[in-house]
This record gives sequence, C-alpha cells and structure tokens, in this order.
Amino acid sequence: MSTRQENLEVFFRAGKTVILPIDHAVAIPVPGLEDPFALMERVNPFVDGYVMNLGVALRAADSLAGKGICLRTDIYNTRMTGEGAGSIAAYSIDQAEMVGANAVMNMIYPGSVNEKEVFRDCADLITMSLDSDIPVILEALPFGLGQTDKYTVENVKFAVRLAAELGADVVKTVYPVDGTADDFKRIVAQCFVPVIVLGGAAMNDDAGLLKMVEDAMTAGAAGVAIGRNVWQHKNPAAIARSLAAIVHEDVSALEALALLKEPVR
Repeated sequence: MSTRQENLEVFFRAGKTVILPIDHAVAIPVPGLEDPFALMERVNPFVDGYVMNLGVALRAADSLAGKGICLRTDIYNTRMTGEGAGSIAAYSIDQAEMVGANAVMNMIYPGSVNEKEVFRDCADLITMSLDSDIPVILEALPFGLGQTDKYTVENVKFAVRLAAELGADVVKTVYPVDGTADDFKRIVAQCFVPVIVLGGAAMNDDAGLLKMVEDAMTAGAAGVAIGRNVWQHKNPAAIARSLAAIVHEDVSALEALALLKEPVR
C-alpha cells in the first residue's frame, strides 16, 4: 500500500500538478463530457491525474496506471436553492480505497447557507483520512459553487486558510475575480499546504486562460485542476498540453498559446 506522501506524489511531479476534473455530471449538464473514457485516452499524456465520481472510477481505475485518481466524496450542485444546494456528503475513505484512489476531494463553502453541515462533513472526512494513507483535497469556494461575485481576494484568502486549518493536504480554489498575481501570491503565502487553481466555466478565451494559469504559477500555485476549459475546448489534448507546458516547463502564456497551433502527436 502506498504511503500518504506517495499517493500525493502520484499527482505532483517535482511539486507541481495538472489535474483534470471530470466529475461535473452530478452538478450540471456536461456537453463535452459524453464519453469520459475516450477523453482520458486523448489527454492522458499531458495530465497527472483526474477527479472523478465513483461510477467512473469503478470503470476506469484499472486503465489509469501511473495517473492519480482523486475520488469526489460529495455530490455538489447549483440546481436547487436553500438547504439542498451546495455539497451533499456521499462517499468516504472506504470507497476511495476500494477503487484504488490516491486522494479524495470534497467541497467546502465558507459563508454558505449550509456552512455548518459542510464543515462537519469535511472534518469527518479528514478525521477518517488520518487512519489511512489517502490525502484530502478540499475545494474551497466562498459561499458556494458559481458564486463568482463572492470570489474576492479577501474571501478566497479566508477560504484557503480555513481549508488548510481543517487539515486538508491540498487546497483547490479559484483565482479571485478582482485579484492580481501579487494578490494571489499573498493567498498562497499564508497557506501552509499546496494550493492548486481551478478554471471554472469555459472561458472560450485561450489567451486569458493561459495568462491566468501563468499568473497563478508565478504567484506560487502548485498547479491546476481545470475541467471545462479542457474538455469543452475544441481541442482538449492541445489545451491540456499547453497547460502542462506552463505548469511543468515554466513556459510563458504566449509560448503556450503558440503551442496550441502545433499538432498533437
């Protein structure tokens, strides 16, 4: 059995990672993700791991040797309002071990209407993980999924630190809507575990996406966990290759943009 550090190192090459979340089908309609298994075949050379739900993990784990598998432990959504929205605890460390996952991921929403339940779910998950070798990645989003007007520098800074204080091994978060590279650097600097940045809704703006990733990496991010901006892209393998070039090869956003025009071999 792998140790906790070995499980993390499946995702992190020289301390940096490109993770592809493909767990969105519990939350939103997912054009571009109709066949997750074919998608994984296309992007596998360029990503270090995946976030997936249990149903996909049961069917894909055997074909992902060498790639990190992060099992989503909650069902998250924006479809309902009130107490039902947000994060619904579903799975735990036992299921992660059963499918050979290297990590688990759960949402945490400081400021949300069901903050108390979500905090308790995250604390329970982390507590159970301490008796295992499965690390926990908390996806820290102020007030909830898609609450972009709330993704300010101060709110993101608090959410990231909160997740680390609760015991997360890694924190996944947004790049703040009003933030600069210096702002994000301060967010990362006050977090004592690795921070990875997500992509959010498809931007249809390759230059903007790659610049955001360059800024995040310059600010000290440990990598990216970008889903829709990859698998809703007209060429998922090419954009995954460009993201990997920024994260792992320190190329500039402009160089990564130019790389998009080259055929994927």
